[in-house]
Amino acid sequence: MNARSGGRDEGEVERFDRLGQSWWDENGPMKPLHRINPARLDYIRQMVTRHFARDLRGFGALKGLSVLDIGCGGGLLSEPLARMGAGVTGVDPAPNNIAVARAHAVEGGLAIEYVTGLAEDLVAEGRSFDVVMAMEVVEHVPDVAGFVATAATLVRPGGLFLGSTLNRTKRAFALAIVGAEYLLRWLPAGTHRWEKFVTPEEFAAALGDAGLTPAGTRGMVYSPFGDSWRLSDDTAVNYFIAATKPAR
Repeated sequence: MNARSGGRDEGEVERFDRLGQSWWDENGPMKPLHRINPARLDYIRQMVTRHFARDLRGFGALKGLSVLDIGCGGGLLSEPLARMGAGVTGVDPAPNNIAVARAHAVEGGLAIEYVTGLAEDLVAEGRSFDVVMAMEVVEHVPDVAGFVATAATLVRPGGLFLGSTLNRTKRAFALAIVGAEYLLRWLPAGTHRWEKFVTPEEFAAALGDAGLTPAGTRGMVYSPFGDSWRLSDDTAVNYFIAATKPAR
């Protein structure tokens, strides 16, 4: 494993690989991702259309843009982005995830490129993208700085990086682990490890070290009354982070 590589945590890969067909079961193990998807897509659409001066409301707002979804899983984000007009590539180290994603995309008539492997494989091929996303990924990699450096290499000059993760706070431990995994059973116990959570300051520093310019954070919070998630200024638990690559 290269010292500047994000590498792969075999235990994490095997755990997600076992999810198989349950990726698209809205009431299965991936239910939390289905619930946060509207807020995630809202954030992505806002940031991408702003950065590339697109019409936020227009159909096909992402048309002509290449998007890389690192850790794409079963394609829960890749598919709606493709429907917005983006040319989407999804990469994931778990073969079953990719098999499920490909089958579901075909069923929906979507042309999405899915790759079994690591972001490093795409770097080796000389690939680059207008937008590189790593949503709910960095808390599962063994080397955050190396992973971010790899992701930054895949951002085209003038392009955009978007990430999301869990903040390493006491509130995140109480809500994302104790609450979500052990009390509410939203996620299988052991899905997250608090010590692997990444603070916004750490994430921004890694992005800066990788040659990107951090462009702010945004929080995401749960509303129990509507059983829904929304964007917020509160980054104490879940948050998004954006960064740009200077144009040549």
